[in-house]
Amino acid sequence: MSTAPLTLYTHPMSRGRVARWMLEETGLPYQAVILDYGSTMKTPDYLAINPMGKVPALRHGDTVVTENAAICLYLADLVPEKRLAPPPGSAERGPYYRWMFFLAGPLEAMLTAKASGTLAPASSAGYGREQDTLDTLEAALQGRAHLAGEHFSAVDLYAAACLGFYMRIGQLPARPAFKAFAERHMGRPAALRAAEIDNALLPRQ
Repeated sequence: MSTAPLTLYTHPMSRGRVARWMLEETGLPYQAVILDYGSTMKTPDYLAINPMGKVPALRHGDTVVTENAAICLYLADLVPEKRLAPPPGSAERGPYYRWMFFLAGPLEAMLTAKASGTLAPASSAGYGREQDTLDTLEAALQGRAHLAGEHFSAVDLYAAACLGFYMRIGQLPARPAFKAFAERHMGRPAALRAAEIDNALLPRQ
């Protein structure tokens, strides 16, 4: 594994909370740089890292990774001994990729479109019909502790984080399978540790 330093660019009220949780699962040392919306996220220095001017972004030496799903996959491969990703070529690797990109693609796109009142026709949208998207995810989670094999992996982290967030803000129905899966994994020590760090950074009222 490369010994290059890891830097997380984030904000405590952002999707960067997911990336921090993943970093805490790896046990790797990292530095967090806290950026602010509309100001430090839009500086030339940060735009050189992520031209979108959004967080999170991860820098590992000369490598920059953006998008939470990509960050989770990248970090999992840095610590194979932690078993946060199924081994390449294993039967579990397919479901690992499948559900990670289902969550980051169809599910999040559908929820964002619905929240803005602009659901696209099922024939042209990657997420198809809302009911199909939700039912497909529910079937994948029903009665299961893990989405890829029998061991906790980055896709379980990403799923639990997405489910927990969208249920909390009321954009995702709290189906029993969704609640059980999110609660099972959001109680992990690394998840609680990451939440404590970010909560301590929240602006005081």
